[in-house]
Amino acid sequence: MSEILLQTKALTKQYGHQKAVDNVDIHIKKGAIYGFIGRNGAGKTTCMRMIGGLAKPTSGEISMFGYAGKDLSKVRSRVGCLIEAPGVYPNMTAKENIEMKCRLFGISKKGYAEGILDKVGLLNVGKKKTKNFSLGMKQRLGIGMALVGEPDLLVLDEPINGLDPQGIAEVRDTIQNLCAQQDMTVFISSHILEELSKLATDYGIINNGALLQEITREELLSKCSEKITLTVDNPNKAVPVLDKMGFVHYMIVDKNHIDVYERLNDSAALNTALVTAGVSVAQLAVTGMELETYFLSITGGATNV
Repeated sequence: MSEILLQTKALTKQYGHQKAVDNVDIHIKKGAIYGFIGRNGAGKTTCMRMIGGLAKPTSGEISMFGYAGKDLSKVRSRVGCLIEAPGVYPNMTAKENIEMKCRLFGISKKGYAEGILDKVGLLNVGKKKTKNFSLGMKQRLGIGMALVGEPDLLVLDEPINGLDPQGIAEVRDTIQNLCAQQDMTVFISSHILEELSKLATDYGIINNGALLQEITREELLSKCSEKITLTVDNPNKAVPVLDKMGFVHYMIVDKNHIDVYERLNDSAALNTALVTAGVSVAQLAVTGMELETYFLSITGGATNV
């Protein structure tokens, strides 16, 4: 089993009578890209602010790298955060912004800033001031700022929000390269499940401050994969036909339905074989659930997604 790098237990943040984060238990494995999914206002940012040390929990516990409670201060430097808008100086270049952060961290190593700019694909922007950057470039610079100090965990709050398709692809590539080359663990939030699905290895779905589900990429894709849905009078009569035709990946759902997860193009031949065998087929349909639809089915509606 993979090592758990970050864990929360009953993490709660209360403002007045409202719980912005309500007893959340998160488990992030070392080396994972953990996608934190939720509508705007679901509690993602508040959760991330507590993990990043920018807000104090009302109750509950955070443990990282085997440390918890007051001992968390020993490992805060191993966490890099980009929460809300990147804090960059608009009249400075990308390199000057990185060098400013390096000074705050006491880093004076020659070529260090250039190395970080290279990691986030901004090595060749020269003397262009950041106020003239595209939104995608600003987000990548924000990720670069979070990388100062060589963190082991990167916390990114909505880094693709508001980006055009090219900007989204650039940020996605940057994160994937960091994980592959730096052995980094990433905790990334978004309300766009379709985009995170191209990136994340694990997911946590949050709604109204409560964590509804933790699920792996494989589990999510299996729930959303295309399939042949058969509506028949007697599934037990249909099974020998499926077996004879060489179908292996199927499941009897209930007394009238069978889901078949392979050879979708053979649906017509399957229908013919079932009818020939005397199985009454009321309906045969190729269906699949969009990832966004799955998200809505878990969170209970389409408001503010």
